[in-house]
Amino acid sequence: MSGKKGTTPLWTVLAPFATLAFIAAEMLVLAQPLASWLLLPAAVLLFASVFAAVHHAETIAHRVGQPFGSIILALAVTVIEVSLIVSLLLSAPEGESTVARDTVFSAIMIVLNGIVGLCLLIGGVRYHRQTVQPHSATAALGVLGTLAVLALVLPNFTKAVPGPLYAPAQLIFVAVVSLALYGFFLHAQTIRHRDDFLDTADDGAAHAPVPRRDFLAGIALLPIALLAVVLLAEILAVPVEQTIETAGLPEALVGVAIALVVLMPEGVASVRAAKANRLQTSINLALGSALASLCLTIPTVALISLAFGQDLILGLEAEHIVLLLLSLFMATVSLATGRTTSLHGGIHLVIFGAFLTLSAVP
Repeated sequence: MSGKKGTTPLWTVLAPFATLAFIAAEMLVLAQPLASWLLLPAAVLLFASVFAAVHHAETIAHRVGQPFGSIILALAVTVIEVSLIVSLLLSAPEGESTVARDTVFSAIMIVLNGIVGLCLLIGGVRYHRQTVQPHSATAALGVLGTLAVLALVLPNFTKAVPGPLYAPAQLIFVAVVSLALYGFFLHAQTIRHRDDFLDTADDGAAHAPVPRRDFLAGIALLPIALLAVVLLAEILAVPVEQTIETAGLPEALVGVAIALVVLMPEGVASVRAAKANRLQTSINLALGSALASLCLTIPTVALISLAFGQDLILGLEAEHIVLLLLSLFMATVSLATGRTTSLHGGIHLVIFGAFLTLSAVP
């Protein structure tokens, strides 16, 4: 396409590999869990890898255009997130496991209230009002709400097996419809109703073409950067877990902390788009990541639980059901009109604060 020389910043190349080298040294040479004096350099490497991932994702997005750029980042993060959940699921002792439920619920709450709230607040303060295409938002929220209730609420009320569990046939049904609805959504987003997901801020805007060399570098380096983020987050989970236990806080906070780190690349990219008055891109990134997390995680953990005969707890606690339904309702109210203000962002951040408070003090 273009014969321009590549302009990929050197730090975006070095950061992921430096992080992977640090992880290799920690696993092969240094003592485990991570020594306290290594927490600061680990945190620096983590954030450097996060921003490197965002840079490469935005490079790909500029080349392929929206909404494909948003889908690429959402799928890349979710595939690695699912791998992390599966590793925790397989390492858990026999019996019931709540790791998938807690992780998926945390991801939904972080996206709907943390990321979306921050984007609406920052964009509203800077531009007073921002616009988003309501058809795209309601489509994403319709799929997300349906699957969230089927996967995380309905198991509390079935009678085939006791407790917040699905019977095998019911679990298979939910897994199949999760993949089917996600397929329908991607078809609508990329083919049938693609215009509904395009950012109006891009209309008539002239973007400098991304050199082919930068595009290929982004494709190669994005999964490496995301892998570095998730692996380092898993290592940092040990000292975080110890800190949480020492403080006498619930174990579920570990999952919240890991989910926050895993979703950080999409969060940073969404906030940057909102600051540039491209709210549609922010919402595509945020809701797309929540959908990918839910629609890919449930079928995967369902298959593993059935294969290994492990009981998979999916039903949420009562207070979490209330927060989930409130979040879905407010997201619809905020986005369905197509016009948002900082007030909407403040409301979502209050709900996010309630989620974090109840996670720490059930």
